[in-house]
Amino acid sequence: MNQQSPTHQQPPISDQRQDREVISCERVWSGPIFAVDAEQVALTPGSRPLARQTVAHHDAVSVVALREGQDSSQPDGAAEILMVRQYRHPVRASLWEIPAGLLDLPGEEPVIAAQRELAEETDYTAARWDVLVEFFASPGFTTEGVRVFLARDLRPLPLEQRTVRQAEEAEFVPTWWRFDDVVAAVMAGRLHNPSTVAGVLAADHARRHDWHGLRPTDGDWLTSPRSL
Repeated sequence: MNQQSPTHQQPPISDQRQDREVISCERVWSGPIFAVDAEQVALTPGSRPLARQTVAHHDAVSVVALREGQDSSQPDGAAEILMVRQYRHPVRASLWEIPAGLLDLPGEEPVIAAQRELAEETDYTAARWDVLVEFFASPGFTTEGVRVFLARDLRPLPLEQRTVRQAEEAEFVPTWWRFDDVVAAVMAGRLHNPSTVAGVLAADHARRHDWHGLRPTDGDWLTSPRSL
């Protein structure tokens, strides 16, 4: 008779903080949003150091602003997501994006920054906030971590409370898109901003599961200790 082997229980999959020995670190350039460090890193004790360059960057927040039912502008009450189109000079492209911004005000809580960015970029405020997902923007070279929030129960700001937008943001036209169409655009490769891609897919997953698994806005998240 065959005997079944005991079921192997793996611990929950999770990224972990880990430091390797930094032999030397020189800040070779510094600006208001990020700095560049040239480092020598030993992966194991006594091993030959490897040269690495790190962009120390502010962390960031972004917002999936969602409405549906009687609040939706769609004839069938379908879910809608609020986005703006922004010119991104490094990639020479105008990208449809969810509202986002840097954690560059000392002591500002991420959810407060997210509320500020939503108001500044879209002229909307939200009564209900949850955490959807976090990620590192490009962990191969930069410290920037991003927390994506879900904002619901949205209302437009009074005219006197709206921000006068500057530079690229002056071109913003906050636009409501049918949420299912945006999910389809992500999967078809028509949207490229990482916060938008991650946030839309996370919101789609959460919505399909009746919003179970959403996390509180004040929970811990894995960020780099080197972020500005």
